[in-house]
Amino acid sequence: MKTTMDIEDSLLIAAKAVAAKRRTTLKAIVEHALRREIEPESSRGGSERCYEVNEQGMPYLKRSGNQKVTSAQIRELMDEERI
Repeated sequence: MKTTMDIEDSLLIAAKAVAAKRRTTLKAIVEHALRREIEPESSRGGSERCYEVNEQGMPYLKRSGNQKVTSAQIRELMDEERI
């Protein structure tokens, strides 16, 4: 569905920059943000995410002890978050 929105210039510029860093579209960034905003917190596993995104837009898991992390786990988290 198409719609028109008025978005503050600085916010739109920042969103476009994030999309470019992640090599995705502005549409994907907006959809992701909307899903996160309206999705019940209980289905997200709480408000604390187990990963962060670095300055290049790449996700990495937060360190918690000596736990080993596999590429499959990272891909699964990314798919869940639709990064």
